[in-house]
Amino acid sequence: MSSTGNGWAQLRQQARALESQTENLFHTYSQFSSTSKIPPRPSEEEQKTESQIEELLEKRENLVAQISRLLDSESTLTSSALKQNNLSRHREILREHEGELARIRSQISTARDRANLLSNVRSDIDAYRSSNPADSEADYMLDERDRIDRSHNTVDGVLSQAYAINENFGVQRDTLSNVNRRIVGAASQIPGVNSLIGKIGAKKRRDGIILGSFIALCCLALLYFL
Repeated sequence: MSSTGNGWAQLRQQARALESQTENLFHTYSQFSSTSKIPPRPSEEEQKTESQIEELLEKRENLVAQISRLLDSESTLTSSALKQNNLSRHREILREHEGELARIRSQISTARDRANLLSNVRSDIDAYRSSNPADSEADYMLDERDRIDRSHNTVDGVLSQAYAINENFGVQRDTLSNVNRRIVGAASQIPGVNSLIGKIGAKKRRDGIILGSFIALCCLALLYFL
């Protein structure tokens, strides 16, 4: 029974280690589908990573079968439900990783097919332009026209913003004028405000005359004594 327990612990440890290695390789393998310039054919590194994952999955398949045989050899009393649950979990993770390998492999294949298709299209376009210089010149003129149209659209947008700002200034000016008229109108309706404003204006004029006369006298006195 002790040897059976030791065998179970060792097999579980191996299963966990292989699962961890598989996940690390999945991280490396998935990067081949997201590269900006995927090669038209699988690289040596990509093939090596895929082969390592397949080998790990095969090892884990054999290991799960070995664990299952170990539990079947145990008596009903010693084979606990916990061990059976652990075995089921290892099987489940194995199936998930097999599906993950198929999914990433499909992504890489799709990305490679798309890149090859775009490359072929560019090659066909370049070949057509090289064999038809007149059409190539026409395409160039169309591209230039598109760039000019985009420039005009940009200028029109800037002018539209300038007109909108100018119109906004006009609206603000009219608003301030209306506020000023309302203030003047409200002040004119208050009793005594007009007369008070008139007295203030008259006082300012009188003070200005007195100050001007004093300055003139000072200038005359200065000229006399000189």
